[in-house]
Amino acid sequence: MPPPEQPPSGPLPLPDELAQLLLRGTRHGIDRIDDDMLRLLALRRRLAAIAGGLKRRLRRPLHDPAREQQVLHRAHRLAERLHLPRLTARRLVRVLIADARQQQGIGAGISSFPDPSLVAAEMNPSRHIPLVEHPALLRLVPPPSRWKPLLRHLPAPLHARLMENVLSRVLGQPGVGSTLDEVAGRRLGITVSDLGLEWVFHWQHGRLHAVPEAAEASVRGSATDLLLLASRLEDADTLFFQRRLVLTGDTELGLTVRNLLDRMPWEAIPLGLRIALQRSAGLARAARSAFRERWAPALPQLPDAD
Repeated sequence: MPPPEQPPSGPLPLPDELAQLLLRGTRHGIDRIDDDMLRLLALRRRLAAIAGGLKRRLRRPLHDPAREQQVLHRAHRLAERLHLPRLTARRLVRVLIADARQQQGIGAGISSFPDPSLVAAEMNPSRHIPLVEHPALLRLVPPPSRWKPLLRHLPAPLHARLMENVLSRVLGQPGVGSTLDEVAGRRLGITVSDLGLEWVFHWQHGRLHAVPEAAEASVRGSATDLLLLASRLEDADTLFFQRRLVLTGDTELGLTVRNLLDRMPWEAIPLGLRIALQRSAGLARAARSAFRERWAPALPQLPDAD
């Protein structure tokens, strides 16, 4: 007796006619969802306008940064439960917040959004960077560790002051650095492992200061991973879970600062600075990948040569 026929492995072939029918149905479903989203947006705008009127009646400030942060955090939690990319949820909610501001007569609404091409550049930092489109050139970019011998000749106070000025420019934006008031006076260290650089900062009187004292808590990682964290191109939870960033010292302080930084209103940072930061991080990540792709097979001992 011949053996029974085995069922075919892999997906069953789909006739073109059925595929076309399924595609039309899928697109119809997407259109219905888009319609429902717009209806919900119209309802949300009406509620935002009512909320603005009630604020005026109660003589409360129209702009409520704490409420905006609460909306963002709720979106983050829901996105995690729904397995949605956190960055996608954040961008969508920011658009909703900007529209609500416009409805309530607050200056920074949709009408004052920057040029769409600049927004697109921020959402896709690797666009319009010629080097990213040429992996052969990226492989020629030396990893940060190759710059370490040169940086040894720079006095520590010099690069500490430089970092202080750079970070102060970001944190000095209205409504940004004030989130750190909760940990004012506490000392947090940043160690860039592949560059051999280390700084200790504390937040005092609305400004970041480099200090010579030892850090109470410190975060350590490569230049590329720290840049990806600062630009929000990668989530802090992912970087710490993968041990690409390591927290030492007072863990409670480190986690508090990490949560405070995550709550900072990214949209309050000037758009040009956000684009520059994200493009730099995207370029660094692409250069690292290209370098590892070229040298890792020949030099397997280079996993940390970022």
